[in-house]
Amino acid sequence: MGLRRGTWKTVALVALVVAGSTATGRAEEPRPYGDVRVLAQVPNPPGFPEGIAVRNGVVYVAGPATFGTAGKPASRVLAFDRVSGDLVRTYVTAGEDTMQEHANSSIAFDGDGQLYVLNTQLGIFRLDPVSGAQTPYSAPFPDLPPCLPVLGPPACAPTPADTPPIPNDIAFSAAGDAYITDSLQATIWRVPAGGGQPHVWYRDTRFASPYIGVNGIRLNPAGTQVYVTVTTDLKGRSVVYRLPLVDTPRLPDLQTVHTFAPGDLADGMAFGSAGRLFVAIATPGKSGVAVLDTAGNEIDRLENAFESPISPYDSPANIAFDGAGAILLSNHAFVTGLALPEAFNVIDVHVDDNGAALFTPVLP
Repeated sequence: MGLRRGTWKTVALVALVVAGSTATGRAEEPRPYGDVRVLAQVPNPPGFPEGIAVRNGVVYVAGPATFGTAGKPASRVLAFDRVSGDLVRTYVTAGEDTMQEHANSSIAFDGDGQLYVLNTQLGIFRLDPVSGAQTPYSAPFPDLPPCLPVLGPPACAPTPADTPPIPNDIAFSAAGDAYITDSLQATIWRVPAGGGQPHVWYRDTRFASPYIGVNGIRLNPAGTQVYVTVTTDLKGRSVVYRLPLVDTPRLPDLQTVHTFAPGDLADGMAFGSAGRLFVAIATPGKSGVAVLDTAGNEIDRLENAFESPISPYDSPANIAFDGAGAILLSNHAFVTGLALPEAFNVIDVHVDDNGAALFTPVLP
């Protein structure tokens, strides 16, 4: 069970909780806040799970979101039963040159139940979970030259060195545009509704990093602002920022929501039903979930017990609400997974919150 500091078949799951019945007819005890369980083991390959999404009683997980994949098997999307945690289907990504670096990172659904997958070689591809058909959605993300110390034209990245594109997280707006963080190029890309060429929407030296910079991305429940996390910036800080959802944000538009304590590494995030922000903290040995209120104050921390520093939270990457009171997290385990493949898993944490609805537009 996680500790609390301070005082996504969803209908079937709700029915199970409400009925509370077991084989013996006894009522099942309600889960306490912070109760955490391992839902599913993520096999290796792919390992290093990143993206997570829930639809119709199935939990979808994408990976491997890591480096050193040249010569290894193709990337994958895995589907797990939400209740049992059983692996029910594997989608092997087509079209990658597996002799080169390749990875799947985050995922998002549209209103028709099509799944959109970020891939470092392919850009965004669309996956039909029923047929398994895979079709291109966007062009690959461009490799931008660096433009520091002076911020140059849009065709450059505000980074101190030349780094490759690493599309990390994706969020749709109500209008159907996709917004994608690029962790190594300090950039947020926009892909128009219907797909096509990615365009630079916003870039900032504050997103630059010696390792992973701008990372998680979500729209606020009203769909008026874009929230992003920076895992670690050039000053060693981990920060949540927000921008207005406008055509062309300006540098002064970037506002700090929360700066984490030294050592915290913020990753993916998700909004609760009342506007609270649940942020995955991926620090090895100090992993968990930080909960921020609407003013950006940290009001809670779900974390491991002192005597169990790498379990159950093990560098979680992304968060998805199941709609029945729990959040599901992909344990990326980017350190321990190298020696302990069982560390790659999906955990289920009860938080008494059904989450805010994501924007799932109907797309051409």
